[in-house]
Amino acid sequence: MIVSTINVNGIRAAVKERSPLNRGVLPWLASTTADVICLQETRADDGQLTAALAPALDDGWRLASAEPHIKGRSGVAVLSRHPISASRLLESDEFGGHGRYLEVDTAGVTVASVYVQTGEAETDRQLEKERFMAELAARMATLTDREAVVCGDWNIAHTENDIKNWKGNLKKSGFLPGERQWLTELLASGWVDVVRELHPDQPGPYAWWSWRGRAFDNDAGWRIDYQLATKALAERAVAARVERAEAYALRWSDHAPVTVEYRSREMIGRS
Repeated sequence: MIVSTINVNGIRAAVKERSPLNRGVLPWLASTTADVICLQETRADDGQLTAALAPALDDGWRLASAEPHIKGRSGVAVLSRHPISASRLLESDEFGGHGRYLEVDTAGVTVASVYVQTGEAETDRQLEKERFMAELAARMATLTDREAVVCGDWNIAHTENDIKNWKGNLKKSGFLPGERQWLTELLASGWVDVVRELHPDQPGPYAWWSWRGRAFDNDAGWRIDYQLATKALAERAVAARVERAEAYALRWSDHAPVTVEYRSREMIGRS
């Protein structure tokens, strides 16, 4: 099973052909080998999302989505080549309808798409982010007894290897000590950062770069897009990569897809 996650930075913008070189997200969907794809920041209601992804849905992809509660913000979805037998939102009075978390059962596993909001140190926005983080961790604690993976844009760089300019971001949301400790505790509770497990002790691989300046060309990025898998699923992970565009002009999002290959249970039994 191959799982990809990508913050599309607005699905309606991502599907547009922005130039002769940039054909948008639809050609990527047509060519990807992924079985399941988690999308974040769709910024579209269910009707708009279905319309934008119509060619992919016509090709056989199944779709589950959680639309944003505020127009033009958040929104998550899961695409699967396999039937989706169930879908669930975050059970939260505050965040359940925000379009920041959606989990589905498909292909014999539980796959969740999550979008953790951008915070701002020492503001109400940061407090809101931290409240969401607490409720997300509580939900994830109920999934550790199954094969599950939570994919998405976490808006937190965990270690110095996960952000190019870590010295310049020590006091900024996304690299605050409390946020990083929260991820440390999440990993200690039984979750595995699959990409880091397969790419230990090295900078990156980054999956987000600012549109501004030469951040992309200089690979001055952040690794904030994770696939956190339960131990039962993580032991099946054999390869992970960031599908970085070959050139700035070919980007259809400020993020790049993060793709992990999980071998089948049958292959594990034969190994």
